[in-house]
Amino acid sequence: MSSSLEGLQFPISATQQKPSTSKVRREIIAEALASVDHNLSLKATQEKNWRKQYPKYFKALVQHGILNDQAPLHIATSGLNKAHHSFEFYRDGEKHLLVDVMSLPAKPLYTIQLKGESDAAPEWYVPYKGQNLQGDALLVQLQNWQDAGIVEPSHADALRACVAHPEWFDLSDRTVVLFGAASEAGPLTWLSKWKANIVAVDLPHPRIWGKILDTVKHGNATLYAPCIEALSDEATEAELREKLGANLLTQTPEIAQWLAQSQHQLDLAAIAYLDGEKHVRVSMAMDAIMQYVSVQKPDTSLMYMCTPTDVYAVPKEVVEASQNKFMHRSKAQQLLSQGISTLSAQHFFQKNSHDLILSSNGQSYGIADCLVVEQGPNYALAKRIQQWRATLARHNGQRVSINIAPSTTTHSVTKNPLLKAAFNGAELFDVEAFAPETTNAIMAALWIHDLRNPESVANPELKLDHPLELMMKGANHGGLWRVAYLARTALPFAAVYGFATDKLPIKSMLRMLKKA
Repeated sequence: MSSSLEGLQFPISATQQKPSTSKVRREIIAEALASVDHNLSLKATQEKNWRKQYPKYFKALVQHGILNDQAPLHIATSGLNKAHHSFEFYRDGEKHLLVDVMSLPAKPLYTIQLKGESDAAPEWYVPYKGQNLQGDALLVQLQNWQDAGIVEPSHADALRACVAHPEWFDLSDRTVVLFGAASEAGPLTWLSKWKANIVAVDLPHPRIWGKILDTVKHGNATLYAPCIEALSDEATEAELREKLGANLLTQTPEIAQWLAQSQHQLDLAAIAYLDGEKHVRVSMAMDAIMQYVSVQKPDTSLMYMCTPTDVYAVPKEVVEASQNKFMHRSKAQQLLSQGISTLSAQHFFQKNSHDLILSSNGQSYGIADCLVVEQGPNYALAKRIQQWRATLARHNGQRVSINIAPSTTTHSVTKNPLLKAAFNGAELFDVEAFAPETTNAIMAALWIHDLRNPESVANPELKLDHPLELMMKGANHGGLWRVAYLARTALPFAAVYGFATDKLPIKSMLRMLKKA
């Protein structure tokens, strides 16, 4: 079977002769846990129902990470080491470990350069509910989001700094690398308006490159794109759409070496997304490339976007806000949630965790467990790999921008009917799902803030009290951190609410529960 495989793969089971995804996922998390909890590590290895039980092991990683401020570094080191020694890379019928992939002979990639046709000055605004918010209007909305608990104060402060420093958005001095450049949730559109030097890495496909080329053409940025052959300066746009691109999964060493040869300081952004087990593989491919380039070019910075539907260490005040929301529910809400909880054998409307954990640094932190089982263990592992790399890279002196992006109604989310309905009904629990254009504008600006502002936690020279504070700062979780209930136990009811149309009495009745 191995002869038909190409590129980065989960290891092949010797008995079943097919990729063993569940086993490898368990082993990576178990290895990460082994550095902090040997017994739980063994349980993870032996877990029979990983698909349903994985959240408790991910939560345990955070719990142990909080307890000792050195634990996140040990966890990240162990988890990444296991992952890089587990995944395999196939080329020409030969199998290699991912950890050895950069030593393989690599065919050269050629660089195609194109410049946007606009001479407009860089500008930033936030599209929101039919308006383009700037200046005072944007500041008012930021305060509204902060007051409603949709964003953390540090997130609002970062965007306020962006409003105060429009000069930050002239990126003619930066070279940004977008892995998954055409991603719906990515910053390509904004970077194309900010004079950035954009190195776009995405699959060789006419539709993908048609989008990238068109976006850059209408902006003021400069595009650098990989190609397996040298093209003439007279190459047509149709030719470019057909021939540009590189595959992160099959051309991993080629992309890494191509980037390492750049004469510019690079800002690498891991924004590629694929469904299912491919998401883990593409995360590993990006990690291998980013690690290699960072060694070759130590001044490289890294960027990641976290999902709010994960489990995080959070500041004490977040836990207190969730507890306060639970204590001050309306009578109608209490009766309804208690009734549904009883009928469902306590499955629905479980109280959010309000426990505080004392860390070795003398401070107390809580846990926001917003994992959604339906998104699956592949998604959780792919995002955890990115958190691990971010934690280690910053500790080792790299600038790392990693911010929690809000739940966003992208195609990859809304094609799941349950998630789509749940986000539509999220307002019932004071949670806001953002439109893609709003998220894009916010997260692109946060990245620029982290690159420009020396006071950003992305700056490794800024001392953190705990490594996990890197993910606490700048969070736009859409309100999920501060909900009264364990998020996944309220999700089904939010979905019911979301399925209801404005014409159905149930929707207006449920809205009234928040006021009763």
